[in-house]
Amino acid sequence: MPRVLIIDDDTKLLKLLSEYLPRYRISAETETDPRQALENLAQIRPDIVILDIQMPGMDGFEVCRQIRQTSDLPILMLSARGDSTDKILGLELGADDYMSKPFDPRELVSRINSILRRSYTPPDGENRENQEGPLKSGDLIIYPTERRVILRETPLDLTSMEYELLLLFLKNPGKKLSRDEIAQVIQGGDASSYSRSIDIVISRLRAKLGENARAPRYIQSIHGFGYVFTGTVQ
Repeated sequence: MPRVLIIDDDTKLLKLLSEYLPRYRISAETETDPRQALENLAQIRPDIVILDIQMPGMDGFEVCRQIRQTSDLPILMLSARGDSTDKILGLELGADDYMSKPFDPRELVSRINSILRRSYTPPDGENRENQEGPLKSGDLIIYPTERRVILRETPLDLTSMEYELLLLFLKNPGKKLSRDEIAQVIQGGDASSYSRSIDIVISRLRAKLGENARAPRYIQSIHGFGYVFTGTVQ
């Protein structure tokens, strides 16, 4: 059963979710104090963090920033303001998804499951017959079965969203992909509300690849449309 850590100072919401999520086979741990949550993160060992933005003492952006310094743990951010600026900043800091309050708990379950599917790594020996071989483009190698990425012989830490984007590109070299197409693959049914945010995640991915946006080696922008992976894949 996947374990979710919910960090929010809204005790009513925490109570609701801690009772609701187990119905869908999702274990819920809750914290109202963001600093305490960070201290307990290693002990709780969640599969995903649900993180409110507006909290006293330390806001969700800072919590996200601190988690991303040491971990690619999936993060879903919440905001009562519904501000697009919050969404953009959260994604820029490395969040995997964003929801505005109030929300339908069933949608939250759907988002959690979607993120967990993207970040799942099969144990050694599982589904050996379906394992995919590595994809290589220059000094960039991705091992799909292990969800592992190597750049210039160094492991690359990617969030689940960044990893899925990179895998999509390497599986479709030279193909012009619209933002909507990319969002549909990455987010499925949530694509319509997410397609414009793809630009933010692309920017994060480019930074980790050491890309120069004006002279990209791997990911080229197509003005008004989307992106194309320009590297040769072996």
